[in-house]
Amino acid sequence: MIYDVRHITTYGYSRPVPFARCILRLLPRNDGGQHVRKSELLITPRPAERTDQLCFFGNQMTTLTISKPHRELKVEMRARVEVRRAPAPFPGLTRHWEEVAALALASDSLAPDSPAHHLYPSRLVPDVAEVVTYARQSFAPLRPVLEGASELMARIRRDFTYDPEATEVSTPLAEAFAQRHGVCQDFAHIMIAGLRGLGLPAAYVSGYIRTIPPPGEKRLEGADASHAWVMLWCGPETGWIGLDPTNDLIVADDHIVTAFGRDYADVSPLDGVLIGPGSQKIGIAVDVIPVL
Repeated sequence: MIYDVRHITTYGYSRPVPFARCILRLLPRNDGGQHVRKSELLITPRPAERTDQLCFFGNQMTTLTISKPHRELKVEMRARVEVRRAPAPFPGLTRHWEEVAALALASDSLAPDSPAHHLYPSRLVPDVAEVVTYARQSFAPLRPVLEGASELMARIRRDFTYDPEATEVSTPLAEAFAQRHGVCQDFAHIMIAGLRGLGLPAAYVSGYIRTIPPPGEKRLEGADASHAWVMLWCGPETGWIGLDPTNDLIVADDHIVTAFGRDYADVSPLDGVLIGPGSQKIGIAVDVIPVL
C-alpha cells in the first residue's frame, strides 16, 4: 500500500507567546517494511533555528526554536509512505514464551533494536501487579509467545472500552486499567506492562492506521487520528512483531509507523516549552489517504 499522510497540529494562545522551543516526532520511519518516498514539515511562524536528527531509537526528531511573538503555532507534516511488510509468522509456530524471556534477559546487545531496552519498567509503564496477573492468564507454561500475546491482545479489545473522555495523556496506567476505559495509548501501555511483567520485551509504537468508512459513507477529511500500538520481541529469528490491542490486529500494511520507544514519553509527537502567560487550545487533524 502507498499512503499520503497529513498531520496538522495547531496551537492557539490567548496571549502572544514570545518564545517557544519544541521537539517534533512526526516524520514517518524509513524501515521495518516502510519506505518514505517523500516527507516534509511546514511550521508557521518560521522557526529561528531548526535541527533534524535521529534519536537513539532511530526516530526522526526535529528541534525548533521560535523567537518571534505569535498567537498561533501551526505544524503540518506531509508524507508519502509505501508500506509492504512481510507476513507475520503463524502464532503457534513461534518460540514458547519462557524461552523468549530467557533469550531477552541474556541479550548482550545495546543496539537501538535490542530487546534489552524494553524489558523493564519505564517512565509511563510502571510495574503494576494487577496488570501482570491479568496478562499471565494468556501465558500457560510452554505456550508459543505470539499465540499468548495474540490472546492477550484480544482480551484487551474485549474487556476494555474505547472512551476518549475517560483518560488524559497524564492518566496513570493503573487508573486506566482499573476503570477499563481509555484510548489506544492506554491500551498499549497496559499490554506492554503485562508483557514486561512476564519478562517479555515490549515496545510502544506511535503512528497511523488506515480507517475505512461505513458502506455508502464518504471518508471525512481530517477525521483520522494518530494511533498507538505494541511491538513484541518474539526471539532472534522472528524479531519484532506489531500488535494493536485497540483493534485486535497483528500489524500489517494498514499501519504506518512514526516512532518506536519504551513508552509514550519517548515518542510524543510534539513537546517542549514556551514562555508566555495565558491559556492555549490545541487542534489536531489527520488524514491517511490510500494512493495505491
